Amino acid sequence: MIKSLRFEWDPAKDAANKRKHGVSFEQAKQAFYDQQRIMAEDVHHSQNEGRLFCYGRTQNGILTVRFTMRGDVVRIFGAAYWREGRKIYAEKNNL
Repeated sequence: MIKSLRFEWDPAKDAANKRKHGVSFEQAKQAFYDQQRIMAEDVHHSQNEGRLFCYGRTQNGILTVRFTMRGDVVRIFGAAYWREGRKIYAEKNNL
């Protein structure tokens, strides 16, 4: 299990994400602590900087978090409860 992670995000993106998807980036951090989480590269949006997905279970379901690593810091830039994320999580965890 991940013991300690550092997170950061843009407050304006956090506010926009809360309005659009109903998920704060503070809540999105929970997905990273799911022991069955799935990490995947975002091949469609990784032009300038490697972008990744974390699919993890939270209190409200399977959350998809879009992020990048900047050194040892997880920089979150999007999170939502998407069907595709639930599907990937279920397939990889044989649910």
